[in-house]
Amino acid sequence: MVGAGRPGLTGAPVAKAKDFKGTVRKLLKRLKPYRLKIAFVLIFALASTVFTIVGPKILGNATSLLVEGLLKRIGGTGDIDFAAIGWIIVEMLILYGLSAVFNYTQGFIMTKVSNDVTYEMRRDIQAKVDRLPIKYFDTHNYGEVLSHVTNDVDTINQSLTQGITQLITSAVMILGVGYMMFSISWQMALAAMLILPLSFGIIGMILKKSQRHFKTQQASIGAINGQVEEMYGNHLIVKAFNGEQAAIATFDAQNKKLYGSAWKSQFYSGIMQPIMNFVGNLGYVLVAVLGGYYAATGTIKIGELQSFIQYMRSFTMPIGQIAAQSNVLQSAIAASERVFTLLEEKEEIADPADPADASNLASRVCFKDVHFGYEADKTVINDFNFEAKPGQKIAIVGPTGAGKTTIVKLLMRFYDVNEGTILIDGTDIRSFKRNDLRSLFGMVLQDTWLCNDTIRENIRYGRLDATDAEVEDAAAIAQIDHYVRTLPEGYDTILNEESSNISSGQKQLLTIARAVLANPKMLILDEATSSVDTRMEIQIQKAMDHLMQNRTSFIIAHRLSTIKNADKILVMNHGDIVEIGTHQELLDKNGFYASLYDSQFDHVSAMPAAAAEAL
Repeated sequence: MVGAGRPGLTGAPVAKAKDFKGTVRKLLKRLKPYRLKIAFVLIFALASTVFTIVGPKILGNATSLLVEGLLKRIGGTGDIDFAAIGWIIVEMLILYGLSAVFNYTQGFIMTKVSNDVTYEMRRDIQAKVDRLPIKYFDTHNYGEVLSHVTNDVDTINQSLTQGITQLITSAVMILGVGYMMFSISWQMALAAMLILPLSFGIIGMILKKSQRHFKTQQASIGAINGQVEEMYGNHLIVKAFNGEQAAIATFDAQNKKLYGSAWKSQFYSGIMQPIMNFVGNLGYVLVAVLGGYYAATGTIKIGELQSFIQYMRSFTMPIGQIAAQSNVLQSAIAASERVFTLLEEKEEIADPADPADASNLASRVCFKDVHFGYEADKTVINDFNFEAKPGQKIAIVGPTGAGKTTIVKLLMRFYDVNEGTILIDGTDIRSFKRNDLRSLFGMVLQDTWLCNDTIRENIRYGRLDATDAEVEDAAAIAQIDHYVRTLPEGYDTILNEESSNISSGQKQLLTIARAVLANPKMLILDEATSSVDTRMEIQIQKAMDHLMQNRTSFIIAHRLSTIKNADKILVMNHGDIVEIGTHQELLDKNGFYASLYDSQFDHVSAMPAAAAEAL
């Protein structure tokens, strides 16, 4: 995959938290219930590291015994003490065995802790999303919320699983190895330390250069993904306008830019390890020369020199690990901050402690002196007053931006009014629980929402406990049963991700079937026929007429042909009701509604009689 860096040190750009300390406190609070497990993790990690550090020292003793024994055998003064060497080997096996057990145990516990924490985070995010007001989703990108659940939580998981213990063990490794090196020979240890400034300088230089290219690479990946998604998502339009060559040229330009930044970023991150090995080898040369001299003069033993060289190899590795994990932890804190920001967003006003009963309502809806604005200083609905009697069909019409859909949002309590009240059977809708209130309504919207599942399950979404027979009856009422039965798989036909394997009209009929199955007391039909042809509109209208029987219904429409039979038509403009009446009454007034109607139907006389009759 392009952009995937090699493990360890990379120059990938790191997002930094705005409130680092505050976010760390919140994350530690999340980890508090697991403090005992984390304590065991730290103890096991430290023990594993200590055993690893002690190993070369003990192995050096075995080497010294072997060399001394060989010299004694050559000199005829003794022999190799294989018993002592054997015990050292046993001791080494025990030490390394315990180190492996402790390392495995701490890894197992920390993986469990990190997955428990991120599981709770995802659960809390989902619960939070359910409590967020609709205003949040109107002002935030859906992909942003999705990113919190996936990318951010995964980053936290990865950091908790590896980052914390890696930082601790690396720090202990540096201190422990440094101590052991000084305990063998402080002169050789100081010589080995000379490579540190060079190592840090090289790391800093490479990170600085590679980070710039990683940022360009990530931006190029985003641009390519967006371009590919746009072209594939709209491939019919691209082909219709012969835009293939332009699309390929745009892709090639983005791909070349990605290629340039990708190979440079990968090159810089890829040369990190070879350069660090080269620097480490310089240190080995220096230590070998100095150690050889000290061994020859008897200042240190051969086994101690061997131990020192092993420690030298262990000294540079944790430096790179700390640099890499510090970047990972910074990313995790930044991801945590974004998650906590979402979790601290203002929620919907809580449901009343003693909610009104919504089970036996006659569905009389009354708007009294309603004022509303999405922003405090911008009023959208002005002094709205209206009453809908049970069973009436109420149409709401007007130009785009008149406030039609806003009325529906207020009725469903997606937003609360700024002033005034909305009553159902004389009870303020804020006195009901939101779920109880919304269960009173069935909605058929212009933008149909169908999931990647069978037709049967998509209809059943209206009432999850419905039987197959009830689902099919609802489809028959919605005029879609015959079409479904002509499909090879019938009701078990799976709709694809975009539901593009059925037409727009058929999708609309399925949503009507879903509303029929829900059997609500009131209906909201928002531009339900705006995206279909005239013949399909007639079929949908029949289904909706059946659905609206004996139900208080609110119909939002641009096609005025669909609301001729409405009991009342509310004509809105700039948030105000400018006219009220039946279709014929409003035409007779020759006012705003008549002008809207004439603008749509002034071409009817030029159309064939059958088409005009259909309209």
